[in-house]
Amino acid sequence: MAEVYIRVAEEENEEPMEIPSEDDGTVLLSTVAAQFPGACGLRFRSPVSQCMRGVRLVEGILHAPENGWGNLVYVVNYPKDNKRKMDEIDASSAVKMKRGDMKTSDLIVLGLPWKTSEQDLKDYFSTFGEVIMVQVKRDVKTGNSKGFGFVRFTEYETQDKVISQRHMIDGRWCDCKLPNSKQGPDEPMRSRKVFVGRCTEDISADELRQFFMQYGEVTDVFIPKPFRAFAFVSFADDQVASSLCGEDLIIKGVSVHISNAEPKHGSRQMMERAGRFGNGSSSLAAFFG
Repeated sequence: MAEVYIRVAEEENEEPMEIPSEDDGTVLLSTVAAQFPGACGLRFRSPVSQCMRGVRLVEGILHAPENGWGNLVYVVNYPKDNKRKMDEIDASSAVKMKRGDMKTSDLIVLGLPWKTSEQDLKDYFSTFGEVIMVQVKRDVKTGNSKGFGFVRFTEYETQDKVISQRHMIDGRWCDCKLPNSKQGPDEPMRSRKVFVGRCTEDISADELRQFFMQYGEVTDVFIPKPFRAFAFVSFADDQVASSLCGEDLIIKGVSVHISNAEPKHGSRQMMERAGRFGNGSSSLAAFFG
């Protein structure tokens, strides 16, 4: 007796697969499940009513419809819970695939010690995953480190992991973040200025500049005149300013407190925080303006 096959597909509009029947014309559910794991039955669309009909299943054996298997396409049935799990797995796989397609970005590494070299950076970050690029930003004239650098990874998941934590590099805590150029258009710009409180008169602007250059490129230092026991420092990158806010730092043996430099409309609170401004108010206004 010639072997008879029936056409079976996972979905009605998909290309069917031929499944062998038994000698008595029945089909074993186990035979279907071997090709479609999790299958619990078959259904087909009636040529007369155009409705879906279930195939009779008795003790693991599928019995042909009244007119035989014919040339119809039989669709696989799955348990509802199993189908839901398969859908969830497919959705999860889609998310992973989408995530895998996401490109990595250059990350800025803030607070680097002066001595940290590009090889040191590569050695450190290679423990998280494959590194594409590392760079320590240096002064064009002196060749000295500016206290920050960049790193880029092959895998997006590695990038996410690195951003989510702080890093101890050469004995100093460093932060690794997306630079401003990678921020979304709706993300507000943060101030690049910090307020340095509890300063003493013997701390000069040059000394402040040299001190804060270890954290990042300094673009401006302002000490009001007459002296009012505070100063402002501006950085090229707002992430550097943000990372320093709330810190107490020692400069020339003096403990200074770093806080956010409020925008121009908040200057009144800043004056109250620093003490009376006196004749220096015009200078502060110029700094904010």
